[in-house]
Amino acid sequence: MLKIGVQSDNVIEDGNPQEGFAVVRRTGFSCVDFSLNRYLRNSNIYKSEINHFFSQSIQELEMHFSSHKLAAEREQIFINQMHMPYPIYMPNGSNELNGYLREVVAPKSLAVCAFFGCPYIVLHGYKTVQYVGSEEKEWDQTERLINFLAPMAKEMGITLCIENLYSNVGGHIVGGSCCNAAKLTERIDRINEKYHAEVLGFCFDTGHANLVGIDFENFMTKLGHRLKVLHIHDNDGKGDLHQIPFTFTLNRENEPSTDWEAFIKGICNIRFDKVLSFETAPVLNAFPEEMKETVLSFIAQIGQYFIKKIEKCKHMIL
Repeated sequence: MLKIGVQSDNVIEDGNPQEGFAVVRRTGFSCVDFSLNRYLRNSNIYKSEINHFFSQSIQELEMHFSSHKLAAEREQIFINQMHMPYPIYMPNGSNELNGYLREVVAPKSLAVCAFFGCPYIVLHGYKTVQYVGSEEKEWDQTERLINFLAPMAKEMGITLCIENLYSNVGGHIVGGSCCNAAKLTERIDRINEKYHAEVLGFCFDTGHANLVGIDFENFMTKLGHRLKVLHIHDNDGKGDLHQIPFTFTLNRENEPSTDWEAFIKGICNIRFDKVLSFETAPVLNAFPEEMKETVLSFIAQIGQYFIKKIEKCKHMIL
């Protein structure tokens, strides 16, 4: 049965996680994508500014998040996925920075994920094609990171989920090493066979897919059961804006910028039965604080609309 989820960022605060999880429940969600990346922001990593939150011991991190875990249980909210801090590698970063991201941040992120009993964690792959010269070499770097984390993930019962990323090269948006469905299926299957476990899955990001012109239905259908989690959000086809679905149109006739019908068909084709998770945290900053719950409720209603359309699609196929 499909469920609806939303990011914890801009909703659940460390000072009073109980209230945040209550807001999630009140506004129509039953799941949360826990934004672990908020504890080490990408904006800081890009500037080589490390706050050493993840330098704490695993026991200290578990203590920090114990109130979040208890609040989620009280409100009956399932933390179904997490987002590891990103980027996990900086092409022009120092050895100290990249060593810290790989050796400390990534493993500690898995430990926090296991503490919450969360089955999936999203891992950004390397974005280095302009430095290494080819998509294959870029993927090789990502695969080395996966092989470093896979034994830990297997032991903890966690599936690492890579997502379709993009890069800005010479002022042009181009797809990354996870934008080819045929290559992805081979790579995911090969790695899972190597570890005799489902250590690797996929996160389909609708916004990134829209930016690089991916055919939603075709891509998702080829991924099939390998698609484990979703990042649902909208943009104008030019910038990674993380807005509410149906926000942008292509013309005065209001044709959507994002092909939501193809998204629904893709979900239907693979019998996806997990969580429709909205990666729309930035939206909440655009509205007055007093409207937060109204906005969240609206997003949840879009989730319910998707579910109805998907269920109708399934019946038509049968």
